[in-house]
Amino acid sequence: MKAIVQDVYGPPDVLRLRDIDRPGIGDEEVLVEVRAAAVDPGVWVLMTGRPYLARVMGFGLRRPKVAVRGRDVAGVVAAVGARVTRFQPGQEVYGACESGSYAEYASARQDRLAPKPAGLTFEQAAAVPVSGMTALQAVRHSAGVRPGQRVLVIGASGGVGSFAVQIARASGASVTGVCGPANAGLVRSLGAGDVIDHTREEIDRDGPCHDVVVDTAGNRPLSLLRRALTPKGTLVIVGGGHVAYRFTGGMGRTFRAPLLSVFTGQRLLPLISRERAELLEELTGLIESGAVTPAIDSVHPLAAVPDAIHHLIAGHPGGKVVVTVTGTA
Repeated sequence: MKAIVQDVYGPPDVLRLRDIDRPGIGDEEVLVEVRAAAVDPGVWVLMTGRPYLARVMGFGLRRPKVAVRGRDVAGVVAAVGARVTRFQPGQEVYGACESGSYAEYASARQDRLAPKPAGLTFEQAAAVPVSGMTALQAVRHSAGVRPGQRVLVIGASGGVGSFAVQIARASGASVTGVCGPANAGLVRSLGAGDVIDHTREEIDRDGPCHDVVVDTAGNRPLSLLRRALTPKGTLVIVGGGHVAYRFTGGMGRTFRAPLLSVFTGQRLLPLISRERAELLEELTGLIESGAVTPAIDSVHPLAAVPDAIHHLIAGHPGGKVVVTVTGTA
């Protein structure tokens, strides 16, 4: 099969399109014929090996342990392991894979897959899993957003942010999105009642009025984030500012936030995102009800994965950057 492979850490130029063997599957795993995948900042971390803390955490000290990049996957079940009970060959699925989704085939645990939502193309479905599950956990499970609350989403036009805006709105909150001027229209169309242009104003423009702040950008100090919160508000930190710091990324804020919570009435919560079928099924419900629609910035062929990653990191995409692998939507 064809796959995007890397042998060493580095920039997108280290990625190569090669022919490799199909991944094997265990008893609890599913082999997926990949139709589409997606790009997220985690791909950059695992590709570059930065922050170096990621290498220490088990992704490979000198070279990547997994040669194929990509986590989001949407496709068709090609084979199932001996103890797989939830899926069968020919079924359309989406979720998070184990072996890397920038390939014609990928393996995934059955508890990280769900049936593809009705009405979505494979490209739309591939845009959902990693970012959608992260946003769902940030908005509903960590912050517990309730009707009538005011929610500020920083990085509202990005992968996680675009889902967070919609999920907060579906939860009955009024939403303010933070983004650049080029994406203000998109963020409003996703359900934000107000938009802060980060090139002209800071997030504390309106003072401490937000019940919840979801920070997906990773580059503002805790002191500034807290100034946008009510005295009893909740801050959810998503990601770590992966480009900024060579050794730890933006993890300094992540470590300090829960310690600072002890001395303030505000809840400052770093998000540890998990990937589970129940979360995908919750997202499916939101999608099929019309409350959430994946926002897609651009679609790239498999051979152009390096360009897709460059596009994500270099600018401010409006929604998810998606990769078409095989078949048609």
